[in-house]
Amino acid sequence: MPNYKVVLEAAWIVKDAKSVDDAMSVAISEAGKRLNAAKMDFVEVEVGGTFCPFCGEPFDSVFVVAGTGIVGLLLEMKVFNAESKEHAERIARKGIGKALRDVPLKVVDITEAE
Repeated sequence: MPNYKVVLEAAWIVKDAKSVDDAMSVAISEAGKRLNAAKMDFVEVEVGGTFCPFCGEPFDSVFVVAGTGIVGLLLEMKVFNAESKEHAERIARKGIGKALRDVPLKVVDITEAE
């Protein structure tokens, strides 16, 4: 059975954010703590990117207004011995979703890993 790399996107809310950099740091730190507490320290966490609709240039998926930030995180996980891409997606969603309760998740990419 093949192995897959599953990338999920998560919307992370940060309260009392002082800046965009602060919101990114807090989001990555909090997500990492929750994943580590669930013994899922093998999940890679990074800030996602968004493309400008006008110029097409990429920028970090972070928005801060009135001290509240929303950060788009990318969560990457390798799933071993999955029966199919759909099976790998279910495994990743279940594991990450359990650790990050009440955090919206969306599948961004699923590729077969070597």
